[in-house]
Amino acid sequence: MTHTDSTSRQPDHPDPTLPAASWVDRFFRITERGSSVARELRGGLTTFVAMAYIVILNPIILGSSSDVTGRVLTNAELTTATAFTAAFATVLMGLVGNAPLAMASGLGVNAIVAFTIAPVMTWQQAFGLVVLEGLCIIVLAVSGLRQKIIEAIPDALKIALTVGIGVYIALIGLVQAGFVSRVPDAAETTVPVQMGEQGHLQGAPIALFCATLLLMIVLMARQVRGAMLISIGVGTVGAVVMNSALGLSEDNWGLIQPTLPDSLIAAPDFGLFGQIDLVGGFAAAGGVTATVFLFTLVLSGFFDAMGTITSVANQAGLTRNGKVEGMGRILTVDGVAAAAGGVTGSSPNTVFLESAAGVGEGARTGLASVLCGGLFGVALLFTPIVSIVPTQAAAPALVVVGAMMMTQCRNLPWDDSDYVIPIFLTVTLIPFTYMITNGIGAGIVAFTVIKLAKGRARDLNWFVVVLAVVFGLYFGIEGIEALFAGQ
Repeated sequence: MTHTDSTSRQPDHPDPTLPAASWVDRFFRITERGSSVARELRGGLTTFVAMAYIVILNPIILGSSSDVTGRVLTNAELTTATAFTAAFATVLMGLVGNAPLAMASGLGVNAIVAFTIAPVMTWQQAFGLVVLEGLCIIVLAVSGLRQKIIEAIPDALKIALTVGIGVYIALIGLVQAGFVSRVPDAAETTVPVQMGEQGHLQGAPIALFCATLLLMIVLMARQVRGAMLISIGVGTVGAVVMNSALGLSEDNWGLIQPTLPDSLIAAPDFGLFGQIDLVGGFAAAGGVTATVFLFTLVLSGFFDAMGTITSVANQAGLTRNGKVEGMGRILTVDGVAAAAGGVTGSSPNTVFLESAAGVGEGARTGLASVLCGGLFGVALLFTPIVSIVPTQAAAPALVVVGAMMMTQCRNLPWDDSDYVIPIFLTVTLIPFTYMITNGIGAGIVAFTVIKLAKGRARDLNWFVVVLAVVFGLYFGIEGIEALFAGQ
């Protein structure tokens, strides 16, 4: 995907057939931005097709983990929450932000909720932290502090965070599909993971995963729009046929057995809506740990959204003198969407880079987002279709998205000794420890220590020093608690 410099980009010629007095034209400023209703609708549809896979993947990610009580969220309620929140947030972005930016549950940040936060507290408490994250982002956007915080964190560590989460997402996909598995404890080996169940690949579900992944790679290499969605669809059909022909059981597939539902349409399941506990997580996980979790949520969604908004806005020609038009409103909507993800139980919602696909089809205004959000609303009625998609058909998208996120490696300053170790720790500890917080904290602590060891304390922003102290407390929390307990 290439991005065009907004300073040299000229808007397309306005559509002469669009009435100047149209309220749609005036509200969305379609003619002013050199677009047309037809282009906006085409762009909105393209964006939806490019990112509709999130309705399948988000329930798989959140449904792959259990909270501290052992509760596992159902696919039906997660699918409803994912589609509804994407519809609400994307329409809100169109009406308030007037930007061709679609929103949905963020890949990466949903993994934080599922695999880092939920295991140490209840789902209600975890979603309560998500609401608090959204409120923090709203306050930061309205007050103008968001830009100052962005400037405080070294760019290299922001990029490293994206890369590390990319590896993490890919690993989750490989593990959930059964391509990578944990080696049972045994005296004869110290290798923690292996390929397949017995050190090699076997079984029809694994073959389906490999075939779907290869199809997705081919389609993306040929720049086919909706490559992920097409591949998931083909893989699902293949899984249904394979499951029926071979008589496979649920044990063969893992999370979801691909069987045809009794009905194609069903009423949405809003069981997760409003199930939040705003402060209980601080008691369940401990004040320091919960605070670090909250910061991790803010940081993860915070910078990803900023980078995506800027790049898509540049491509759409909505940047003037280095500033995105309506950035304040867009960032505020981003915060509202994150909080809404907690209220509905879908995890934080954020801007999707796939919005660039719609911009490539001509979208320049929020009208494209309104259509895209409306299509997510329609998807609410088709949850039985979504629920037949097995992990082996959807997991390839996690691998591919992880690869896309890792392309940021090219922007890392590997020739700067101040950053090499912090970058390495950030990128590797996220997947190696299966916890994003560990990677972020290790990177910031290492960066601070290196600067102090070289006598370059003046190079450190005070906010970074505070973060290093917070993460130091987080890493040593067990020892600190034991010390104060007199043990």
